[in-house]
Amino acid sequence: MAQVPQRFFDALAVRTWCGLSLRALGWAREEIDAINVYPVADGDTGTNLYLTVESAVAAVEAVFAAHEVDGGTRDASEDRDTSGARYTSEDQDASGARPTADGPSLADAVGAMAHGALIGARGNSGTILAQLLRGMAQVFTERGDSAHTEGPSLRLALRHAATSARQAVAHPVEGTVLTVASAAADAADGAEGDCAEVARAAYEGACAALVATPGQLPVLERAGVVDAGGHGLVTVLAALVETFTGRAPGPVAVPHARVEPGGAGAGEERATGECAEEDGEGGPAFEVIYLLEAEDAAVARLRRRLDALGDSLVVVGGDGLWNVHVHVDDAGAAVEAGVEAGRPYRIRITHFGHGDAHTTGAERPPRERTQRAVVAVVPGEGLAALYTEAGATTLLARPGEPPASGELVQAVRRAHAREVVLLPNDADLRHTAAAAAEQARTEGVRVALIPTRSAVQGIAALAVHEPERRFDEDVVAMTSAAGATRHAEVTVAERQSWTTAGICQAGDVLGLIDGDVAVIGADVSEVAATVLDRMLSAGGELVTLVLGDEAPQAVADRLEARVREAYLAVDTVVYRGGRQGALLLVGVE
Repeated sequence: MAQVPQRFFDALAVRTWCGLSLRALGWAREEIDAINVYPVADGDTGTNLYLTVESAVAAVEAVFAAHEVDGGTRDASEDRDTSGARYTSEDQDASGARPTADGPSLADAVGAMAHGALIGARGNSGTILAQLLRGMAQVFTERGDSAHTEGPSLRLALRHAATSARQAVAHPVEGTVLTVASAAADAADGAEGDCAEVARAAYEGACAALVATPGQLPVLERAGVVDAGGHGLVTVLAALVETFTGRAPGPVAVPHARVEPGGAGAGEERATGECAEEDGEGGPAFEVIYLLEAEDAAVARLRRRLDALGDSLVVVGGDGLWNVHVHVDDAGAAVEAGVEAGRPYRIRITHFGHGDAHTTGAERPPRERTQRAVVAVVPGEGLAALYTEAGATTLLARPGEPPASGELVQAVRRAHAREVVLLPNDADLRHTAAAAAEQARTEGVRVALIPTRSAVQGIAALAVHEPERRFDEDVVAMTSAAGATRHAEVTVAERQSWTTAGICQAGDVLGLIDGDVAVIGADVSEVAATVLDRMLSAGGELVTLVLGDEAPQAVADRLEARVREAYLAVDTVVYRGGRQGALLLVGVE
C-alpha cells in the first residue's frame, strides 16, 4: 500500500517514520551486519540498530494506544475529528493545523521515541542512534505543546542531533556514523522549503558522506566496505524521506564486504581481510552495556573512569537516565564504576572471545553449528544461571521489561544451532515468541515453540530434554512435561484491582494459580501455603519453589516443612531466582 505523505513533522509523522525505519532496517539488517568491521568485526551492527528502533517503535505505539483508549482511534494514514469525520493529511489548513486533539502531541511522540531508543539501545551504533534521536527530540520538545513543526525546525533538529551524538562519544572518529550524521546536518542547513526538501537534502548529504568513509578510516578501506553504522543511519534517513514524500528514495550504491562462503548462517556473515583490528593490535575482550540512573555530576566522573578502562565509550541520555556502552578487558570494573555512579540495571556483557571479534578473517574459521539447542526467556539471574547450567541459551527478562521479538531472534542466533526449542516462559510472550520463531525459520533454523507460561514449566521441559533423540520426539517429551506442570506465583499487588478472587488493595499479597488470582491475603507465608495446598489437592509428585530476591528464606522453609508433614510422597526442590519480579514461583508436577 502506498505511503500517505506527511506535510509536517507531527506526532503522526513520528509514528510513520519509526515504522518505516524499522521495516527498512529489517530488510537491510543482514547487509549491514555483513559489512560491520569497526570498531570490532562482530557482525551485529544491523541487528543492533534494528533492536534499537524496535524499542523506539514500541514506545511510540504505546503513546498512541494510550490516547486511543482515552478517546477515539486513528491509524498511521488517517485521523478523525471529534465528530468522527475521517480526514487525511490533505485536510490540513494553510497553517498546517489539523484536528489531532484526540492524539498525542509532537512532544509526546518524540519523547517516547527518544526514551524507547535509549532504553533499548544495543551496541555502539545503536547507542549513538539513540542519542541522535534524543538530540532531535530535544529541539521539538522545546516547542512545548505545538502540534507540528516545519522545515526550519527539522533542520535545527538534525544539527542538534549530530552535535549531541558527537559529544556523547569519548573519542569521535571520522569515517563513522558521526561523520555521516554531520554531513546530513550540513546538507540540511543548505536546504530551503518544507520538511520533505530538508529530509531529502539530509539523505543525499548522508549518502555522499557514507561513500567517502573508506577514505577516512583505514580499516574500512582495507576491507573494501563503508561504515556499517553510517549505512544504518542512511537507511533511517531514507525512511524520513519516505515519510514526507510517500516514496522511498533509490538505494545508494556503496561498496560491500566480501562474505565468507559456507559455514556462517543467515545474519552471521563476516567481512574478510585484515579489518578486525587496527595496527595489528587486538582490542578489549568485553562489550559492557547498561542503563544507569544517576545524576549529571556522577556521570561526568563515570565517563572519566570508563575512558581509562577501555575504548568505544559512548554515554547517552540525560534527565537522570543514561545508556552506557564501553569495550573493556575488565567487565567487572566497568559495572562497579556504574554502581559507584548510581543504579545500573539491564546489564549486558558480551565476550568477544578468542577467534571472533578481534581476529582477522583469515585466522577465523567459521564456527560449526551444534545440532540442537534450547533457548529460554528467564525472569531472574538465579534462574538464568540454572538454565545455563542445564545447557540452555538464556535471555534475561527484567520485571516489566519483556523482550522484543528481535532480542529473541538474536538469542536463537547466539545458540548457533540447526534446531532450536524455544521456551518463552510467559503467556504474554506467546505472540512475540511466535514472531521470533518465524523469523528464525526464514534463516534456515528449525524452530519448535513450546508455549511455556512460567519458568517452572520451562524447568520441567528442560529436565527431560535429550539432544540425542529425534527432534520431534524431544519436542513432544518437553511439551508433555511442561503441560503436566501446574504453575503458580506469589506477588504483591501494585494497585487496587478487581480479580477473580475479589477486590485487592495496593500492598495485598496475591496468590495466582495458572495465571488467575486465587488467594488474597496479608502474609506471604500464609498465602504461599494456601496456594500450595490448593495445587497439591489435585495430586503431584514434585514441588519446585523459586524464591525471588525479596522473599525471605523462611517462606521456603515453611513450605518444605508443610510438604514433608502433609504430603509424604512429594519431593521438594528450592532455587533462588534473583530479581524475578514475583516473590515466589511454584511448580507442581
